Amino acid sequence: MTLHWQPTAPLPHLRLRADILQQIRHFFKIRQVLEVETPLMCHTSVTDPFIQSIPALFQSHPNHDPTPYYLQTSPEFAMKRLLAAGSGSIFQLCKAFRQGEVGHLHNPEFTLLEWYRLGFSHHDLMNEMDELLQLILHTEKADRITYADLFRTHLQIDAHQASLAALSTCANQRQIAVASTITDRDTWLNLLMTHCIEPVLGQDRPCFIYDFPASQAALAKLLPGDPRLAARFEVYVKGIELANGFHELQDALEQRRRFEQNQHMRQEMGLPDIPIDQPFLAALAHGLPDCAGVALGIDRLIMLATGSEQISQVLSFDFSNS
Repeated sequence: MTLHWQPTAPLPHLRLRADILQQIRHFFKIRQVLEVETPLMCHTSVTDPFIQSIPALFQSHPNHDPTPYYLQTSPEFAMKRLLAAGSGSIFQLCKAFRQGEVGHLHNPEFTLLEWYRLGFSHHDLMNEMDELLQLILHTEKADRITYADLFRTHLQIDAHQASLAALSTCANQRQIAVASTITDRDTWLNLLMTHCIEPVLGQDRPCFIYDFPASQAALAKLLPGDPRLAARFEVYVKGIELANGFHELQDALEQRRRFEQNQHMRQEMGLPDIPIDQPFLAALAHGLPDCAGVALGIDRLIMLATGSEQISQVLSFDFSNS
């Protein structure tokens, strides 16, 4: 039997990957943003029902019962604890892990760039990310469009007001076959986004989508004066979702309410229970400084930089070859 031992990615791609990581570190060094490291294995993880964590078992002694831990889907909670402790603006390049994500754009173990800038709004952070994309991908200045205008332009519907029936009709007209029993607006909106809009975004230059529905806020603030909208953005390049950012929520009580709502959704969907991260909420209660943060998929960034069509082409050893 022949064993497949060679790297998945061509060596020139791995050399370019190393160069891009150096460029990213220099980008933040000249802006005096501190590089940090946080644990990859923790007592709990995200409660988001659409992100599944990979569990890990730890034994402090061979004769002890194993304690359940989780491989982190993102360093977000730990980094915000650092922010609350007075770290100032920070960034991290690290591994992250997600259950069930395997495909041409997904590997269960992947590399994230996550950073937080004190005193920034989500618009300020979009400006900085645009500068980073111009540096790494040599792109033109990005386009920007609100979530509402995006759906109005591409599908001629009001994303914030359309009824379930209108969203279902829009999907059916575009031959999207889904269960007619779906009663969650965001599920319909996400289906329309992924099937009809995403593939055409950012073809000539990056495209930022901002001001998402409040129901999709996650860890973002709601916009002052318009509680229907969340201070959240995503960026797409050549139809690929590259990053997700927020003007960060600072209210510990509201964040707890959102986590509890996630837990309720997990129960309804038959998903494993994930304990709420109490140290993170304690950090919010202590005081998270006003900031904006974003997570960017490094492997996808390098796919774009190398013109690769498969994530395996930019990884030393992908999941199938690990």
